Amino acid sequence: MSGFDLTRFMARGMWGHGGRLGISLHGFGDDWVEMALPYSTDLIGDEASGVIASGPIIALMDVTTSLAVWQRINAFAPHATLDLRIDYLRRATPGRTVIGRAECLRVTRSIAFTRGLAHDGDPADPIANVSATFMLPNGAYPGSHSGSDQ
Repeated sequence: MSGFDLTRFMARGMWGHGGRLGISLHGFGDDWVEMALPYSTDLIGDEASGVIASGPIIALMDVTTSLAVWQRINAFAPHATLDLRIDYLRRATPGRTVIGRAECLRVTRSIAFTRGLAHDGDPADPIANVSATFMLPNGAYPGSHSGSDQ
């Protein structure tokens, strides 16, 4: 199916772990996506400080980088996370929604490359930087999308 419509896709709501975590669409452009992870006491990793655990932030960034690939190629097509690297720069601030922003930098015949960051209100003060690559099944993607290697 070509002509990926992120707004329509997200109107169905999140499912699986993204739905359980409450992840939702925050914003998007031609090759980038922002998703929101609302603060919840269910997600606290350190009871004493109230800081969200790293697992939900990792899930947020996996979903966000993945959606950035579909947004870039303008198609809903299968792919698998090959590598997801997250460098934590600081703790998330208790009580704040975490925003994940990712862009798809390049799509080749077999790999999509993304990068992004997570923040809790100020993109200039990120919680984490992320870099992710996705494996693309041979022939699963349209051959005419912008920025791809044929």
